[in-house]
Amino acid sequence: MKAVLALIIIYVGTFFVAIQGVSQSSVEASEPSATAQNGSAQRQAADPIKDADVRSLMELIGLKDQVQDSVKISGEQNRDKLLTTVSNDDKGRTFVNAFSRDYENKFDVNQVTEQIVGIYDQHFTDDEIKGLLQFYGSPLGQKYASEMPKISREIQVASRDAASKAARESLQQIKNQYPEIGANAKLGIGQRAGQPQGQRQQVAAQQAQR
Repeated sequence: MKAVLALIIIYVGTFFVAIQGVSQSSVEASEPSATAQNGSAQRQAADPIKDADVRSLMELIGLKDQVQDSVKISGEQNRDKLLTTVSNDDKGRTFVNAFSRDYENKFDVNQVTEQIVGIYDQHFTDDEIKGLLQFYGSPLGQKYASEMPKISREIQVASRDAASKAARESLQQIKNQYPEIGANAKLGIGQRAGQPQGQRQQVAAQQAQR
């Protein structure tokens, strides 16, 4: 049982690292880092049997689909941020829609997937990969792999809502303490001007269900 829990913890950490990397700006995503370059070099020298095992593991986990899903989530976040900075009319929406399409076209999911192969190769031995294959090939492992993306989205929404609430309450408290300095202080926190809070929460809930 402890071994299964350890594998689950390993996967959770790996998944959130992948999500965090994908959630960076499109400029950062398009520029190869030193880690990515090292990963490419390591993959070229990797044991072909281990490489095949890693790819089988990623297929079992559905990792490529998770990367695509995280791209969609980060695209929606970027879209929401842009909507707060452009005019609320047809031209503004056209601009944001054009950005969203271009962002998705420029984000190379296959390239990220190849980098993740190198990451797994670097952090796990062949025997450990085989152990992960055994777990994720089991009914429990398959259910965990299927449910984890949904759980992660729900965690993101819950964390974002809690962070927004804490930030708003903190700002209001500090503004009360320093009324002259903080009179015009604003956070935004991904809000569109004039959008009711209930509507924002409804949008967040809908995104969590996708």
